[in-house]
Amino acid sequence: MKRFNLRVYALIINEFNEILLSDEYRFGQFFTKFPGGGVEPQEGIEAALHRELQEELGLVVNDVSFFYFNEFHQASAFDQSNLVAFYYLIRLQKHDFPASEPYQTPFEIEQEKQRWISIQKLNSEDLTFPIDKIVLDKLKRTGHF
Repeated sequence: MKRFNLRVYALIINEFNEILLSDEYRFGQFFTKFPGGGVEPQEGIEAALHRELQEELGLVVNDVSFFYFNEFHQASAFDQSNLVAFYYLIRLQKHDFPASEPYQTPFEIEQEKQRWISIQKLNSEDLTFPIDKIVLDKLKRTGHF
């Protein structure tokens, strides 16, 4: 049996209906995704979210609300583990997290940078991973911004 890969992601939306994206270059690949990462052993899902936000963005947030998790098989893009991804909505004032200075994508240096983009202008093709595309569609359909 293949192992499970638990991931947790933040849908951080500001007062201008912009959402925070993370552009990253890892494992020889460039990708665009929502901020977040892996759940560690003996760690709860929401605890992992808070840790990832602190590690990746230097953010401490108190008000998060569950939004989505995939109930279907999704193979990880990096190995053949069974990916289960949890997404949480977070409202944040834009000045509480200033994104990086403008930059060009794709880049080919191991790093990650964040940017704000209007939810209305964001298309599923702008995101790399299949579950993120589903989440964006659900976010737009339900009007949670």
